[in-house]
Amino acid sequence: MPEAPAQVVLAFDFGLRRIGIAAGDTVSRTAAPHGAVQVNQGAIDWSRIDRTIETFRPALLVVGNPRNADGTAGSLSAAADRFALALGQRSHLPVRRTDEYASSLEALEQLKGQRSSGQRRRRVQRADIDSAAAAIILERWLNRQQVRDGSERDD
Repeated sequence: MPEAPAQVVLAFDFGLRRIGIAAGDTVSRTAAPHGAVQVNQGAIDWSRIDRTIETFRPALLVVGNPRNADGTAGSLSAAADRFALALGQRSHLPVRRTDEYASSLEALEQLKGQRSSGQRRRRVQRADIDSAAAAIILERWLNRQQVRDGSERDD
């Protein structure tokens, strides 16, 4: 059975000050951080998001869904919902949502580990955490799709 062609997917970690961005694909099921977009007094830098979408030409977009540990909507849920809706309308691409619980904490731990091991020389900045969190969100979504599709491979 032939494998489906790779599709590029962009993910967004929505925040009130920054929106982290990551890119990945459906074949490797890995994601890489690609910076963060500034949000100034509620104004999102849509031109940067539009340029990123134009550069990567993704098949779809994933936006993290802020949830509390108990699964209830987080304090940013309504704002993230509005962002996801606007993103879909602007891009004309499908937008999927996935749980982002503790993704920023996980990203911070990864980045600190890279720094202490010497893999990363530069100090960890907030934008680094946001884009790394977007990569974690995307990998969670990709892995969930793999289980749903039953397309686990024996590599």
